[in-house]
Amino acid sequence: MSQNNPNRDNKNEKKNNFFNQNPLLMFAIFAIVIILVFKNFTAMSDSGMEAGFGTQNSATKNISYYELKELIKNGQISYVAIGQTTIKAFSTTGAQKTVYMVKKVGEDSTFIPLMDEKKVGYGGYNESNILTEILFSWVLPVFIFFGIWMFLANKMQKNMGGGILGMGSSKKLVNSEKPKVKFQDVAGVEEAKEEVKEIVDFLKFPDRYMSLGAKIPKGVLLVGPPGTGKTLLAKAVAGEASVPFFSVSGSSFIEMFVGVGASRVRDLFENAKKEAPAIVFIDEIDAIGKSRAANGMMGGNDEREQTLNQLLAEMDGFSSDKSPVIVLAATNRPEVLDAALLRPGRFDRQVLVDKPDFQGRKDILKVHSADIKLDKNIDLEEIARLTAGLAGADLANIINEAALLGGRKNKTHVEQIDLVEAVERAIAGLEKKSRRINPKEKRIVAYHESGHALIAETTEGAKKVSKVSIIPRGLAALGYTLNTPEENKFLMQKHELIAEVDVLLGGRAAEDVFLGEISTGAGNDLERATDIIKAMVSLYGMSDVAGLMVLEKQRNTFLNGGTTKDYSDKMAEKLDEHIKKALQERYEIVKARLVEYRECIERIVSKLTEVETMDGEQLRGIIKAYEEEFKIASYATPTLSSEENSNSDAQ
Repeated sequence: MSQNNPNRDNKNEKKNNFFNQNPLLMFAIFAIVIILVFKNFTAMSDSGMEAGFGTQNSATKNISYYELKELIKNGQISYVAIGQTTIKAFSTTGAQKTVYMVKKVGEDSTFIPLMDEKKVGYGGYNESNILTEILFSWVLPVFIFFGIWMFLANKMQKNMGGGILGMGSSKKLVNSEKPKVKFQDVAGVEEAKEEVKEIVDFLKFPDRYMSLGAKIPKGVLLVGPPGTGKTLLAKAVAGEASVPFFSVSGSSFIEMFVGVGASRVRDLFENAKKEAPAIVFIDEIDAIGKSRAANGMMGGNDEREQTLNQLLAEMDGFSSDKSPVIVLAATNRPEVLDAALLRPGRFDRQVLVDKPDFQGRKDILKVHSADIKLDKNIDLEEIARLTAGLAGADLANIINEAALLGGRKNKTHVEQIDLVEAVERAIAGLEKKSRRINPKEKRIVAYHESGHALIAETTEGAKKVSKVSIIPRGLAALGYTLNTPEENKFLMQKHELIAEVDVLLGGRAAEDVFLGEISTGAGNDLERATDIIKAMVSLYGMSDVAGLMVLEKQRNTFLNGGTTKDYSDKMAEKLDEHIKKALQERYEIVKARLVEYRECIERIVSKLTEVETMDGEQLRGIIKAYEEEFKIASYATPTLSSEENSNSDAQ
């Protein structure tokens, strides 16, 4: 009866692992052995000819061609072997036979007759040896190719997770862990947290629900813009429930070989079932879950479709009654997903993880600044107001940027000025103090930004100014005006949209009024103003041009993926004419406002040229002093009078 020796098995296993992990070393050893065998065989072949003359143990001596001819004349040579470059001559005298090596010097018509006269045998021989030629011309290239193939296969195996060319295994692609993230570490998405808290109960106390006959949801789809914390929220669910968390990206399933993705899906769910209760998290599920109907009759990606089919089958196949496995997935493009994924029984619920509001931004800033040494006078509420529209990832980056700025200046604590600078970096780009602007361009930028700032402060419904600067930032901005809303806003009224158009036109109008000539600096302002007027007509029904008819349909809410045209050419002409009239009307109104505030603009420009950066309070102080001095009344709510004109034209 034999028994296994565990020590011997371990040694064999280590040895096999060593050679599996070092295929090039194994190839090198094999190639060296082959070369040595061929070399030895060649030497044996060469010695065979010498053995025929009894010279196996003979000495070899190099002589000149003249000396060889003298030896032949004296009868001391018995046989001559002639090669391409050398001659071997075998001696006939002496106790020890000698092989003379002679280098050929050219054609000699007397050499052959001399050997015939002295009755010396002669013949030819191959210097390189046929076996050596075969080795270097055929065998060695094959082994080099084989070695390169093994190297590439080994690299692919390491990068893709095992198996031949990495196919069939997902271990290296799946990140398995037990997260320590809790709900308290996730801020700004309170409604989404309430939705997924139920999942934690499902995982912790499945009997509580099964006793009532309820079925635990199999899948939850987290939907929201990039950077809002979908992955972090999924980890928090696993952390609160204290269950294994299997995370993988949707693109990891797709390879050039059909069937690889489906195999990886099977591996993923098999591993999750073994660790149940567990959570499987698929990030960017739209990489494999795109609608199959979109391919139409032209066919689609077989690998993607097979992977999706396998995912659907797995979500149908596993039972979550006793050992629940819940699939969480994240996407910012829910509209492209296949309908079969979203039906009940697969992804039963969709949870919106949207950008945070004011309170949410403040909570996120508190979470990410917990480990940062902040100055006691830090005001996170101001930073929350300045960062309207930013996602959680943006806020985390702002906190980190502020810490880096403080460290660069050798500070012991992060101050408010560092946080404000970090916000400006995130919104407007890196400050370019080293970029030299000539005085003429600096004056143009000062009037341009002053126009934006004054219109924003004197128009009802416009966002108030928090900072004006003529210091270049980012790639193209030579100056900027930072506007922030006074409160959280989820809807914009018509007069607020018009006010935003006025603010955008203020820069170009200031150049026109005060400099008498316009520059290229208003290109982006005009583009944004045009988009607002167009959206008011085609999307929001805020004009008599189209009435309540929606002319365009938005494709993607989260990514601003544009719109699809759905109107006639005649309507397009009306739309173009209305946009042109509306922009011109607002432009003339803005110019008239700037003319009335001419002296105020000059004061703002003078101050900006001197200090380069002005905060909102300084700006408002200059404007208020001017209004009190010249007794200027406040302005009414902005409206578009061109609507009546366009309506009468249509009639």
